[in-house]
Amino acid sequence: MTAPPVLAFAASDRPEAQAALARLTSRYGQVDESEAEVIVALGGDGLMLETLHRNLGRRTPVYGMNRGSVGFLLNDYAEDGLPERVAQAVATVIHPLQMDAWAEDGRAHSGLAINEVSLLRQTRQSAKLRIEVDGRVRMEELSCDGCLLATPAGSTAYNLSAHGPIIPLDANVLALTPISAFRPRRWRGALVPHKSRVAFEVLEPEKRPVSATADGLEVRRVRRVEVHERRDVALTMLFDAGRSFEERVLAEQFAA
Repeated sequence: MTAPPVLAFAASDRPEAQAALARLTSRYGQVDESEAEVIVALGGDGLMLETLHRNLGRRTPVYGMNRGSVGFLLNDYAEDGLPERVAQAVATVIHPLQMDAWAEDGRAHSGLAINEVSLLRQTRQSAKLRIEVDGRVRMEELSCDGCLLATPAGSTAYNLSAHGPIIPLDANVLALTPISAFRPRRWRGALVPHKSRVAFEVLEPEKRPVSATADGLEVRRVRRVEVHERRDVALTMLFDAGRSFEERVLAEQFAA
C-alpha cells in the first residue's frame, strides 16, 4: 500500500483559513514546506498563486482548498480523508510568463506571472501602446485603459473580466486582450502562439504614464515591456478527480 503524501499546510490571514489551518495541522500534522511532498493551500486564488510562487524552485505540487471568496483554482473544503484525496488528485501543469519591464529611469525589472502580465494607465489620461509580436509591429497605436497577455490558466481571471477568450490548457496559445479599448474601438484582442514574444512600447510616457504588473510585481512608469512564456518552468496544481482544471475551464465557457 502506498504511504499517504507528506503534507505541509499554508493559510491566508482570513479567520476561516486560520481556523482551518489549526484544525488540519492538529489532525494531520505539519512539516516545513521544504520537506513536504504536497502543500495544501487554504484560502483563495491569491494564496494559491502566492504558494506556487514561493515554491518555484522546489516545484512542489500544491493542492488548494477554498477558504476564500472566488476559489477557481481551488478544491472544495473538506477535512475528512484529506491525505487520500490528495493522493488521488489529478495534476495540472502550467507554465508562467516572464515579464521584463524597463522603467523611465532605464532600470530593468523582471518577474514571473502565472495568470497574466497587465499594463494599466496610471492617470486619467488613456494609455497609448504600440504592440509587437516576434519583433514585428502588429498595432501601431492602441488607445486604451490597458492591455494584458494571459496564460490559459489565467484566461478565466482578469482576462475574462476584460472580455477576453477562455483558453483550454492544451491550446498552446496566449490571449492578448485590450482593457477598455478606445481606438481602434472594435479591436477585441488576439490569440498568439505560446512561443511568441510580445512587446509593448509606451507612447507619450511622460504625458500618459503606464504601470506593468506580473502577479505581485508592479513597475511604475514603464517605457517598454517584453513578455514570453517560460516553458522551462513547470508548476503543478492538484485537483480532485472529476473536478480537474480542464473540466472547470470547459464548464466556464458554458456558464450563464
